[in-house]
Amino acid sequence: MAEEALMKWGDLLGRPLPQPDTTVATGPGATDIIDLWLPAGEGPFPTVLMIHGGCWQKEIADRTLMNYAANALRDEGMAVWNIEYRGVDEDGGGYPGTFLDVVRAVDALAEQGPALGLDTSNVVATGHSAGGHLALWAAARPNIPERSPLYTNEPFLPKAVMNIGGLADLETSAPVTEAGCLADIMDLLTGASSDARADVFSDTSPATLLPLGTRQIIVNSARDPIAPPQLGQDYAAKATAAGDDAEYIEVPGGHVELVAPGTPAFDRQMQILKGLLGLDTGSAE
Repeated sequence: MAEEALMKWGDLLGRPLPQPDTTVATGPGATDIIDLWLPAGEGPFPTVLMIHGGCWQKEIADRTLMNYAANALRDEGMAVWNIEYRGVDEDGGGYPGTFLDVVRAVDALAEQGPALGLDTSNVVATGHSAGGHLALWAAARPNIPERSPLYTNEPFLPKAVMNIGGLADLETSAPVTEAGCLADIMDLLTGASSDARADVFSDTSPATLLPLGTRQIIVNSARDPIAPPQLGQDYAAKATAAGDDAEYIEVPGGHVELVAPGTPAFDRQMQILKGLLGLDTGSAE
């Protein structure tokens, strides 16, 4: 029997686009914005910190790619803090700008979230593809060297991270994923090496910053050509060996199914998030 065809981006993007409840500004730039999705009822709400993918390139995707997923989570009682950031193909993006945008957006959740009805003591970060890398990186910030321009004193941290089809180990992922998704833009993303920073992964790659000290769920699709299962398996093994609470979970489908509500891959993620945020009594595993 032939395998079921994998979803294409048009299969998702052809759906009516849900809209957030409001948009929050975190600075003067065009990308200094977060879309806030609030469930019905009174807060404070358990919150998902969401980071979109797109190979770190705005030409490929922006935060609205995650509107479908954010809407589905909102319907299940979760608030969503869906952040934007400059891609490596935008002025000021790349190293360090892309990372600094993520810093600003994540820390703004702690600063502005309570007044907006968010329970900032109950936050789980999740990111798809390049966003998975950035979600784990945000949780790794305490391990960034103080000499780095990406260092933050007392960063806001999620209590767990779910990395969805992510490229968490930049060095290992580059020869495995599509060249245009990472290898071709690696220098823009990580910056150039220097005498003061010989290892460009020392402040940019979660795998180099292990252990994170944060629970990590690594979700990969069985037939994902962008983030093959081996990448997730290898990263989870490295995190576990470093002493972290990390788990690898494989789901059916490909890269698109991971962010497409109604697929088995997405349903599994919903179960994981609800468990991590205490919204049901089931296992988060």
